[in-house]
Amino acid sequence: MARRAAGRAAAFLRDTTPPPAAEWIEKGRHDFVTQVDRRAEALITEVLTRDVPGSTVMGEELSPHVAPAGEVVWIVDPLDGTTNYLHGYPQYAVSIACALGGVLRVGVVHDVARDLAYWGATGLGAWQGEHRIQVSRLTEPRHALVGTGFPFKTLPILRRYVDQFTAVMGVTSGIRRAGAAALDLVDVAAGRLDCFWELTLAPWDMAAGAVLIREAGGVVTTLDGSDDVLGHGSVVAGNQVMHTWLMDVLRGA
Repeated sequence: MARRAAGRAAAFLRDTTPPPAAEWIEKGRHDFVTQVDRRAEALITEVLTRDVPGSTVMGEELSPHVAPAGEVVWIVDPLDGTTNYLHGYPQYAVSIACALGGVLRVGVVHDVARDLAYWGATGLGAWQGEHRIQVSRLTEPRHALVGTGFPFKTLPILRRYVDQFTAVMGVTSGIRRAGAAALDLVDVAAGRLDCFWELTLAPWDMAAGAVLIREAGGVVTTLDGSDDVLGHGSVVAGNQVMHTWLMDVLRGA
């Protein structure tokens, strides 16, 4: 049902023309939302709550303050990469995760522009459609391609981030920032990125991607080393070797 809900929202987004800048609503510094995001979340919520009566939706736009510790909680980002979408930059996604009793169990990320569905569930592996995916096997940092996200909503920590960026750039083959964390985490799960870090994400940004990475054989934690990524804060992800290495570099920067 999560795949169906994500696919429904993705089809809506593909068929909808992004609104002009005069209709963008600024939730915070550099953080926009439109009626398109809200309509997509309403479509998702309709499917999930109909198919699982009594479940709760924690959505970025319509219900961000719902606690993720209920019996069945859907953690939804109806449009991850809103700024990309508004500018026609083809890197945005629908992200849906399910937590049972506060533990992440299911993750779906639908790449809207490419119409690709990624999904995973505890014990079932991680998949792109019917094709199983796995994290990179690379273990040499000098060969690594690393993903990241800028702390654009919290500029006071930018200096810390720049120090980390400099440390990582100096010992790897490159860093990429595409502006949609859900798809960045998918790229880690599929082995296209060897590891990833960001300092300020919300649960709906990373919940589904965390499930995919773990089911693809990788590791996802906060920068403090906690497995609980359902708060607002940092995330570090990669295969086991690259995750350990990246944690060491970031902490030392």
